[in-house]
Amino acid sequence: MEAGGLPLELWRLILAYLHLPDLCRCSLVCRAWYELILSLDSTRWRQLCLGCTECRHPNWPNQPDVEPESWREAFKQHYLASKTWTKNALDLESSVCFSLFRRRRERRTLSVGPGHEFDSLSSALAMASLYDRIMLYPGVYEEQGEIILKVPVEIIGHGKLGEVALIASIDQHCSTTRLCNLIFMPAWFSPIMYKTTSGHVQFDNCNFENGHIQVHGPGTCQVKFCTFKNTHVFLHNVPLCVLENCEFVGSENNSVTVEGHPSADKNWAYKYLLALIKSSPTLLPPEDSDFLMSLDLESRDQAWSPKTCDIVIEGSQSPTSPAANSPKPGSKAGSQEAEVSSDGERVPQASDSSDGGLSPSGEDEDEEQLTYRLSYQVQGPRPVLGGSFLGPPLPGASIQLPSCLVLNSLQQELQKDKEAMALANSVQGCLIRKCLFRDGKGGVLVCSYGQAKMEGNIFRNLTYAVRCIHNSKIVMLRNDIYRCRAAGIFLRLEGGGLIAGNNIYHNAEAGVDIRKKSNPLILCNQIHHGLRSGIVVLGNGKGIIRNNQIFSNKEAGIYILYHGNPIVSGNHIFKGRAAGIAVNENGKGLITENVIRENQWGGVDIRRGGIPVLRSNLICFGYSDGVVVGDEGKGLIEGNTIYANKGCGVWMMSSSLPHVTSNHVSYNGLYGVAVFSHKDGSSEFPGGHGAQENFSEDRDAILWETELEKEEDPLRRPITIALVESNSINHNGASGLYVQSSEALHVITNVIHANGDRGITVAQSSQSTRVTNNSISCNRQSGVKVEAQCKVELRGNGIYDNRGHGIITKGDSTVVIENDIIGNRGSGLQLLPRSDTKVIKNRIHSFRAYGIAVRGRAKALVQENIIFQGKTNKTIFQQISNNRECIMQNNKFLVFKKKSDTWRLVNPPARPHLENSLRGPSAAHSGQKMTAMATRITARVEGGYHSNRSIFCTIL
Repeated sequence: MEAGGLPLELWRLILAYLHLPDLCRCSLVCRAWYELILSLDSTRWRQLCLGCTECRHPNWPNQPDVEPESWREAFKQHYLASKTWTKNALDLESSVCFSLFRRRRERRTLSVGPGHEFDSLSSALAMASLYDRIMLYPGVYEEQGEIILKVPVEIIGHGKLGEVALIASIDQHCSTTRLCNLIFMPAWFSPIMYKTTSGHVQFDNCNFENGHIQVHGPGTCQVKFCTFKNTHVFLHNVPLCVLENCEFVGSENNSVTVEGHPSADKNWAYKYLLALIKSSPTLLPPEDSDFLMSLDLESRDQAWSPKTCDIVIEGSQSPTSPAANSPKPGSKAGSQEAEVSSDGERVPQASDSSDGGLSPSGEDEDEEQLTYRLSYQVQGPRPVLGGSFLGPPLPGASIQLPSCLVLNSLQQELQKDKEAMALANSVQGCLIRKCLFRDGKGGVLVCSYGQAKMEGNIFRNLTYAVRCIHNSKIVMLRNDIYRCRAAGIFLRLEGGGLIAGNNIYHNAEAGVDIRKKSNPLILCNQIHHGLRSGIVVLGNGKGIIRNNQIFSNKEAGIYILYHGNPIVSGNHIFKGRAAGIAVNENGKGLITENVIRENQWGGVDIRRGGIPVLRSNLICFGYSDGVVVGDEGKGLIEGNTIYANKGCGVWMMSSSLPHVTSNHVSYNGLYGVAVFSHKDGSSEFPGGHGAQENFSEDRDAILWETELEKEEDPLRRPITIALVESNSINHNGASGLYVQSSEALHVITNVIHANGDRGITVAQSSQSTRVTNNSISCNRQSGVKVEAQCKVELRGNGIYDNRGHGIITKGDSTVVIENDIIGNRGSGLQLLPRSDTKVIKNRIHSFRAYGIAVRGRAKALVQENIIFQGKTNKTIFQQISNNRECIMQNNKFLVFKKKSDTWRLVNPPARPHLENSLRGPSAAHSGQKMTAMATRITARVEGGYHSNRSIFCTIL
């Protein structure tokens, strides 16, 4: 714009000298002048805002170095707010008859101070009329008696803040008052500096020291740019109060107490305060923003389709076998396969090997003489949480999660949850916004049905930040809470509300502590680096904990105990120095669809009567075990992906009676599932599991036992025996399932595949361990190994293509009934000395060794089995010594006789039969979880049984 030949920059320089009324008049000239006035935001409007004695920097006290988005808008908001107290005058004037014919009275200014019209505030008030201004000039004004405000007035300190001090006790009886630019201190006779019971009071740019302020409903207050030093603000039954841009320092008790339900009787100022709040800029984030820490998360959703695995026994590596078995370049063909020793362990092949069960000459046979090819389909684990971790973890690579697991922003969550959106937008009781609470005992106490909303505040170096008790409700949005000496946010006695978008860290106790039937919604917070747990729920506490980041806490990320029963869903809980989630002392909870990763101890730790529902979580990359179920732990562990933890996938005690079902347990460093019956602290635990976390007891723990409620939970069905059911356990570093227990255990309808040791190892089982309808395939050693003095029943399992024996047993009471034991590298079934085994109605086949091998003085009943012949130079059955305790009855031996022979696994079809065994959610995925195995064996023989020509055998 150019006017009169002056450039735009020169106009801005000229207009920068104008006062506020002149700027407003210039903006009304035309559109071009309006835009010119707006362009003065960082110059003239900034000078006006910072030069006003009635306000401070718009971002004081939390961010005084950060400029506002618009200085003009900030100045406008303060100007409008400063006029709220006079709105009542307009209402009164409009209601007076003949107001149009009355001449409006001008406001007077009464001066108080040495050399001025009045010497004291009380004398000026005695002469004041409606809405007069009383100007206190620099000095200290001490009133010896209580001051009662009977007419609406404005009391302002002249000069800079701190030059006018008022030592008085004021009781407001009028409808409205404004006090500005004053230092308040209590009188000698009362700690109460200001009190109102029905009117509206407005404080701007004041300091309060060592006293109390009381506002009782239906009274209201509006406080801005004030400092409270060891001052308690008490709000009782207030319908609406606003504390904005204030600083609370050094309180010996609570800085702000909000007590009682908001009064239904509202004064004249309520509607104006509500309109002012709605017109001010919101602190909620825009739709496309996300304040949470960014994660390196990329989509790895993969369709997992059935694989066809071709295994050539002589001279090639099985693609389904562990990668560690791959031959090195340049190695001899005869050394590409490891051999199987007499006890079922794989050992390097040697020319002088003598295992008593496998003929070394078989390894030296020419490929043209003997080649077997096994073709079948293995169905992998179903996708969990929108994507599966199906491949091995890459060393040193960043953790990548499916895109569906990236946390939503707060705005996205509020849009999905209308009830939470309504809470976030509600304003009732007390609004505390952009304030600083520091270096004192307490921040805000909301009690006895009180309601408060806290938005954009900082709470630091306090004993606690916020306490919500006795049926009260709080809404906390985007606050910073740190370095509290106790819990950051404390809820008890049915407290509730919304805690969303806050940054809670470095607190000495829990970030959020929920007790005694409190039921808040905890949404999209960062809770981290606490000296104890992130969130604690106990004493019948409830709550919904959703979409939070909980990380780097010294104790459990979420700790549930003493009948705490929250819903924990969609959170990222990671890098904790203890467990991700701990459930102890009869704690409950529905824990679903969380990402629990990189924690130092168990991803989830369940002990001492804890009985949660753990469903559809991703528990990965932990430095110990994925899930730990300790002494007396219970609960349902269902549909979780437990991946790449350095310890076991699931470590549990059989006495704890958990129900482990429909989980995907893969690529863990030790066992997939380990079952023990030792007590915690035993040095016999492998991997130091006796050193699991000893969670410290809460100081009030003994009180909760007298207040616990017994509630039936339909999500939990009671079980009397530890149950491992319908899981996919694959590619773990040691055995898929390891059992060392003196109590009963049921292992049903699991897929145990390609683990680094055996499929199932039963090292101790003084009571019966039932292994039923499982698929056990492609494990690096034997499919099943039963140690001495164990009682095990194997029924209806499919044991295929393991690189050791199918089953090897030393147990004194082993029952092997109706299993398919086919295609294993060692013998199908090996019975070791001093074992006692019943082998009944099985179908047994071994490519390279014996169908059944009996070692030494083994006691056995071998009855009604179908045993297929394997290698041409191996017998179907081997018994080393003349053992009268081995009884053979009604077995059927099938050998190759002619080219057209066809063997079929029919009546029944190939085991396991999973269709009718799956329960619950696993039934819906039965087609994905079962292993579809061979149904037909076809043998083509060139020349006959003893021919030296090659035999090709296919299991289709």
